[in-house]
Amino acid sequence: MRSPSGRRVAGTAYTADELATILRRHADTLRESGGGVTFSGGEPLRQARFVAAVIDRLEGLHVVLDTCGFGSAAAFRRLILSSDLVFMDVKLVHPAAHRRWAGRDNERIRANLAALPALGRPYVVRVPLIPGVTDTPANLSAIAGLVGKPDNLLRVDLLPYNRAGGGKYAACGMAFEPGFDEDRPPEADTAPFERAGIEVRVA
Repeated sequence: MRSPSGRRVAGTAYTADELATILRRHADTLRESGGGVTFSGGEPLRQARFVAAVIDRLEGLHVVLDTCGFGSAAAFRRLILSSDLVFMDVKLVHPAAHRRWAGRDNERIRANLAALPALGRPYVVRVPLIPGVTDTPANLSAIAGLVGKPDNLLRVDLLPYNRAGGGKYAACGMAFEPGFDEDRPPEADTAPFERAGIEVRVA
């Protein structure tokens, strides 16, 4: 369906009660399969109050929060403490590089990452490998230094480059000009993490 402006209308709006009710209907199946509910994105921190309200209604279900960490300290803390496991993306450490490629400074992300160990939830740091951007030796070494070895860090996952983003630009009527060579396989270099004694895997 398209709106008069030409924009496509997709999805269904739910209240927190409505969405939690739908999810609870599948609770037995989720528990039996060893699964649970994952809040991903977009970015859950952009709707932190709504996500927290849904989680509060999912008693007994395992909850995973998948976030890039870009949000207020209060929203981040609230959602982390409501979750059982956290996946946190870390793309670039250098602030100028982060502004160039992500469009925003990474100060909030770094502050929230630094807060994770004290919040006591197990977490996985995930690094999307973008050829020539995030997969450089300097950036991966910087991420290893930033992450460190907190007790509740389970591992670092290096994620292969996902080419699906270009199609999303086209759907919005925008030209996709990535500024890097999509055809070059990214470097899944685990050495910086291994040298730091951090468990790492290539997903």
